[in-house]
Amino acid sequence: MGAERQPDVAAGEALQLFVGAFVDELARSGVANACICPGSRSTPLALLLRRHPAIKVWTHLDERSAAFFALGIAKAIREPVAVVSTSGTAAVNFAPAVVEAYYARVPLLVLTADRPPELRDVGAPQTIDQVRLYGPHVKWFVEMMLPEVSAEAIRYARTVACRAAATARFDAAGPVHINLPFREPLIPAADALPPGRDAAVPPADGRAPYVSVEQAPRRPDPAGLAPLAAELRAARRGLIVCGPQDDARFPEAVVRLAEDLGFPLLADPLSQVRCGPHHSPI
Repeated sequence: MGAERQPDVAAGEALQLFVGAFVDELARSGVANACICPGSRSTPLALLLRRHPAIKVWTHLDERSAAFFALGIAKAIREPVAVVSTSGTAAVNFAPAVVEAYYARVPLLVLTADRPPELRDVGAPQTIDQVRLYGPHVKWFVEMMLPEVSAEAIRYARTVACRAAATARFDAAGPVHINLPFREPLIPAADALPPGRDAAVPPADGRAPYVSVEQAPRRPDPAGLAPLAAELRAARRGLIVCGPQDDARFPEAVVRLAEDLGFPLLADPLSQVRCGPHHSPI
């Protein structure tokens, strides 16, 4: 009996290895910022994000403010930013920022902690239906498995993390929602194997992700460009309208297009084209 592993110790090691692998893969996939809101059920995520040397943690008391703060960072750096909440109504407060991220095409990783399946629909406190909580306003939703220690589980945690970061970043950026259920106890074992050195998969080189995501470059069909250019040049009148965007290459390119065609350009204040040497008030 004395040699048997105690259940709480086993649970702590599972949290460290499973959630630690998930967090480490986020960092390896380019997630360098995480905004954390206080709460009990999200303790594993909060602790392991805080322990990771490659992730800067920002703490906010209010979930709505935290989500918009994360949204602002993601807009500025054009990389996925994580925002973390505990279970229940706390996660609902992320909704306004999630919707804005979806329509503004901002890479946002929404990580919501949740009760395990046996505590759902039985009147447990701080428990709501968090499955697809944000409806169609996320690019991808994942209901994570409960943490466990196995090669398959660790690979799964890393795969979800890498795919989530890639989905948020590529092919029209946007928010991704990952719902992570946790059972008590909620404290990861600090002396378990470090998340960057788990034994479930061979170690990656340097800080490269364990999981490889290939993204083909998106370019317009060359065969369709010539007819489009001819149609634009043949137009007697035209108007170019620029909405909000943050691509540093866009202003110079669209101004050159407007000058070549002789079309006026109407720019939104957030288009990065509104002011500058090309600005000419009507």
